[in-house]
Amino acid sequence: MQLCSASAWVASQLAQYPILLDELLDPRTLYNPLDKAGLQGVLELRLAGIAPDDLEQQMDRLRQFRQAAVLHVAATDIVSEMPVTAVGDHLTEIAEVVLERVLQLAWNHLVERHGEPCYLLRGKQRKAGFGVLGYGKLGGRELGYGSDLDLVFLHDSVGNEQHTTGPQVLENHEFFTRLSQRIIHIMNTFTPAGVLYEIDTRLRPDGASGLLVSGLDAFADYQRRSAWTWESQALVRARLIAGDTEIGRYFERVRSGVLARPRKSGKLAKEVCEMRQRMRTELDRSGTDRFDLKQGRGGIVDIEFMVQWGVLLWANKHSELLRYTDNLNLLEAFARAGLMSGEEVQGLTAAYCDMRTRINHLALQEESPVVDQDEFASQRKTVAAVWDKYLEQVKE
Repeated sequence: MQLCSASAWVASQLAQYPILLDELLDPRTLYNPLDKAGLQGVLELRLAGIAPDDLEQQMDRLRQFRQAAVLHVAATDIVSEMPVTAVGDHLTEIAEVVLERVLQLAWNHLVERHGEPCYLLRGKQRKAGFGVLGYGKLGGRELGYGSDLDLVFLHDSVGNEQHTTGPQVLENHEFFTRLSQRIIHIMNTFTPAGVLYEIDTRLRPDGASGLLVSGLDAFADYQRRSAWTWESQALVRARLIAGDTEIGRYFERVRSGVLARPRKSGKLAKEVCEMRQRMRTELDRSGTDRFDLKQGRGGIVDIEFMVQWGVLLWANKHSELLRYTDNLNLLEAFARAGLMSGEEVQGLTAAYCDMRTRINHLALQEESPVVDQDEFASQRKTVAAVWDKYLEQVKE
């Protein structure tokens, strides 16, 4: 009753999925979200004993696992007001554990039918690898309640004889396309247990019109030669989530090279400002008496764009900026390097945390992230002032 009175989202979850009532029996576990290793152990237990070919049962158990794990985070947040960074860490680890297991299930299914994807390079047969990249909030470890997952799929198949080992032989690209499709199917198909996660793959090379999965060389060539500035911005919050660690290392080299490319300050500021204005025109739900916490001037996305702009401009001479994918660590790195003043970074950090906390709490009330115009007035003024100083005043 305490949780339901405090959160419409909790009440809705318990009403839709009564199995979650079992999670409320022991306060010692309810208010103690598990770490990643603990989550992996619980998921193993939930999936134990299910026949390998019973995808429907596996999908339901995955959904029940995710719902229960998120309920533990939400309950703890409601009762003890967890720091927004801790909420983001917990929700991100839940998504990581789910993605790792979904990839394993999809891989095993396809390998059983088609064999492992291999290729011949310099006279030696090698096994082809696959990786799932997380962008946006997932890549930045900043997931909120109800966040979707921005994913990009990569494989490393090259050379000759790129096909599976049988019995039903597939060309490797077809294998990896089917693998990606099966991951998406498992994640976002609606079942009686709901949706696991909504998946967005539009950040892949060439967007919705591009191939669902890219080879490493093609991905690297696109990022180096054809990517728009906003696509380079997206790389700031991108990292390997699941799959082959070698693909992750290759991706990091590509990412670092693209982000550390020398750029002209005025031209970069102009392109970032133009994209930000385009987004605000299309997405901002602010009005005369209402403020959109995400898209309004001085809101969350302005801070995110400033961080991305700073990495693209300064990483060429400050390689430490390439270590992080989250906004708060990058802001701290700006201050340590003297790229922004400590006061500016402190103001942006406080505004970012306050607004993200409010967005999370609104999500627990099943309300949109739009608040009264007077709310966060001082934070918005701080963000807007820093934006004008670093971007508007240096545009070409």
